[in-house]
Amino acid sequence: MDLIDRMKDIASRIPKQMEYTQTEEATKNAFIMPFISALGYDVFNPLEVIPEYNADIGTKKGEKVDYAIKKDGEIIILIECKWSGADLHKQHASQLYRYFSVTSARFAILTNGIEYEFYSDIDETNKMDSKPFFVFNMLHFEDHQINELKKFTNSAFSLEDILTTASTLKYAGAIKKILEEELKNPSEAFVRFITNQVYDGRLTQPVIEQFTKIVKDARSQFINERINERLKTALSANQSESTTEEDDKSEEADDDSGERDGVETTQEETDGYNVVKAILREVVDVSRVTMRDTKSYCGILLDDNNRKPICRLRFNTSQKYLGLFSGKNEERVELECIDDIFKYADRVQAVISEYEGNGSAAVQE
Repeated sequence: MDLIDRMKDIASRIPKQMEYTQTEEATKNAFIMPFISALGYDVFNPLEVIPEYNADIGTKKGEKVDYAIKKDGEIIILIECKWSGADLHKQHASQLYRYFSVTSARFAILTNGIEYEFYSDIDETNKMDSKPFFVFNMLHFEDHQINELKKFTNSAFSLEDILTTASTLKYAGAIKKILEEELKNPSEAFVRFITNQVYDGRLTQPVIEQFTKIVKDARSQFINERINERLKTALSANQSESTTEEDDKSEEADDDSGERDGVETTQEETDGYNVVKAILREVVDVSRVTMRDTKSYCGILLDDNNRKPICRLRFNTSQKYLGLFSGKNEERVELECIDDIFKYADRVQAVISEYEGNGSAAVQE
């Protein structure tokens, strides 16, 4: 199982287990230990993952960090844990800061089992930075973040490789936050920067005040235009649904006859298939869940049977849709990202219940 599958499997359990992880220890057992294990470290081997690692600091004895990960005889990562409901933005990493300087670790993680903040000593060697260079959220992550996370796996860990990209990640993340804030509440400096691009006169205070409103209005118009474009795309897709059933029959017939020329399964379709398998793991043997790709959609089936569609990944346009089934009727829902499929976990699982509990529920060809 690839790292993204392991992370999605853990993520699928979080909503169901959150109410039972009200303590730090429960959070460790339910979320954090599986995360460490997913990175390829043996949580039951104290030579590799050391719980309650002693990190005495000067005259202060008995200082312990929740986990220390060891590789080739050296401590490489320190992990400080909080309970699942803890707000990491309000939790100071002061304990990690103290531990960092007395161990050989170049990386430290502060986590509540859902969000993982990765720290290093980019600004000053052997002194942990005050801000993380990488933040990974189990419930909201992108494929490119998985690629960064892979660098911390046991098999791929390379101090030089991570440090090479850590600085870029840190500052790129900071820039994105600044841009987000400027779009919400443009500062005078930002307004001056924009105004300089379009206004030839002198930037007096009245002009700045005038353009502050113009910048805010332009921002709102820009966002609304983007939303309208998305709505038009969705409307166009809905208008074409009336022809979907006949098209699907033709495509399925082609698939049954082996005519798959020009069909190429994309990485996004594979990722979507893996998400669906993670969702179904609790209700059915996932070896029964198969994928058949066609020119218009990627079908996910039970027992490789066209009469038992579980869902359809319609990823062949700029706007991605998930096709959900109730009986033989398909409903298309819009996806912002692949992980949005988890939002419809109950409906995807319900299809299995229909087929397993009532054979007549299968879609007729």
